[in-house]
Amino acid sequence: MTLEIRAKDTIADGVVSLTLAHPDAARLPDWTPGSHIDLVLPEGTTRQYSLCGDRWDPYTYRIAVLREPAGRGGSAYVHDRLAPGDLVGVGGPRNHFPLVPADRYLFIAGGIGITPLLPMIHQAELIRADWQLLYGGRSRASMAFREELSAAHGDRVHISPQDECGLLDLAPWLDTPDPGTKVYCCGPAPLLAAVERACAAWPPYGLRTERFNAAALPEPVHQTAFEVELRRTGRTVTVMPDTSVLHAVRQAGADVLSSCEQGTCGTCLTPVLEGTPDHRDSILADHERAANDCMLPCVSRSRGDRLVLDL
Repeated sequence: MTLEIRAKDTIADGVVSLTLAHPDAARLPDWTPGSHIDLVLPEGTTRQYSLCGDRWDPYTYRIAVLREPAGRGGSAYVHDRLAPGDLVGVGGPRNHFPLVPADRYLFIAGGIGITPLLPMIHQAELIRADWQLLYGGRSRASMAFREELSAAHGDRVHISPQDECGLLDLAPWLDTPDPGTKVYCCGPAPLLAAVERACAAWPPYGLRTERFNAAALPEPVHQTAFEVELRRTGRTVTVMPDTSVLHAVRQAGADVLSSCEQGTCGTCLTPVLEGTPDHRDSILADHERAANDCMLPCVSRSRGDRLVLDL
């Protein structure tokens, strides 16, 4: 769909928010906490951004975009060239980071990682759940929504700017596993790695994370070519070691949507009917990988000689 930028605001050092609406004031698709959209920029770049506005507002979406000097140009385009009134393509929303029921929630954000957690906090408040937020950033001025969160939620929100406090002190919060608490974390890779280490002794599925960028890809389990059957068409294709499953099935005529092609957005999620995928994405949780009933063909491969996909 094509949406119009209704507002663009600077909300922190290096961070702008965009408010998007339908040009004809039509209702937008509903979404749930943890959802993201694909933003298709006029020059053809596609980037994923978490929805961080009011999910009960059916007519607008809000996203926040951090300028990334070392990025691939998408954030610079948003900051420097997009303006109210411009039209952008939008795909989704999709949610691979859903808020699941729990007695308590611990939200941990690093920098712009606060964005998917905002709607979760609003939902936790709505259902009167017990929750706490640990929010770290380079400095107070760089931490989007900091004042809004502190004003609305008081001592549930723990602000920890790195230039004042150092890195987030996770030990008091994570050293003792709590079966009734779900931990949700979004932020840069070092923070995610630290939280994963701290939660190693927690019950299964107690931690859910969302990444800005794909984790480093491990070596494939299967180092040689394998076959993929497209069950709907009856075609079988050979996937060579230097070719992705996504590319191979597209060459065979399968119409598979994709966006990031790095295993981080979930656009190309495909059902698996037979065989065992070699999961190499940054989205699926451990129990989802263990089910072996879906895969991200942009990065994932096969653990054996054959896969059958619902394509």
